[in-house]
Amino acid sequence: MTATRILLVDDQPMIRTGLRLILEAEPDLTVVGESGDGLAAVEDTRSLQPDVVLMDIRMPRLDGVEATRRILQTQSATRVIILTTFDLDEHVLDALRAGASGFLVKDGPADSLVGAIRTVASGEAIISPRVTRRLLERFAALPEPVPAPPSLNALTEREMDVLRALTRGLSNAEIAAELFVSEATVKTHVAHILDKYHLRDRVQAVILAYDTGLALPSTHP
Repeated sequence: MTATRILLVDDQPMIRTGLRLILEAEPDLTVVGESGDGLAAVEDTRSLQPDVVLMDIRMPRLDGVEATRRILQTQSATRVIILTTFDLDEHVLDALRAGASGFLVKDGPADSLVGAIRTVASGEAIISPRVTRRLLERFAALPEPVPAPPSLNALTEREMDVLRALTRGLSNAEIAAELFVSEATVKTHVAHILDKYHLRDRVQAVILAYDTGLALPSTHP
């Protein structure tokens, strides 16, 4: 089995050391490099080709949001997980818009970090119901969503149901139970949604839903 290659990006050496110790204790994970700021992260990603970048959001020279944007413009196979001190960091939404596959709070448990990396490396995204609720609050405070382009009408009624469920942070199993379909069917619907709008993962689908008005904060229970 090929180990997942990880780049650590944080301006604090002690944070990087702690992350390295946690990750290298796992046989299927390997840290291939460390970067101390966003500019270095962009260059190191280009040279090291990591599978996953753990990206601090607040750094000198270039912050994690812009570094994420630059990385994902050229390194389509690389996934980025944002690391933040506070789960309400004002820049997290910008990072998700830039293409990050989710975010983690730095003081979270080690097993959550390891699980998140494995999830993202497999092509999924990490966005918990609690985090989704916070994002909904942020969206509710934003101006009116932009008009949905006609291409969004390509969604079937069931795909719309699935997309709305994604905005609530539901897992495939939870969506299946709610819609009375199989989990495999939900996975197919999610794949169709991502394919139709050329999205990387579920996080991007949630962003799209609110940006286009497909799902509104007021519809959240």
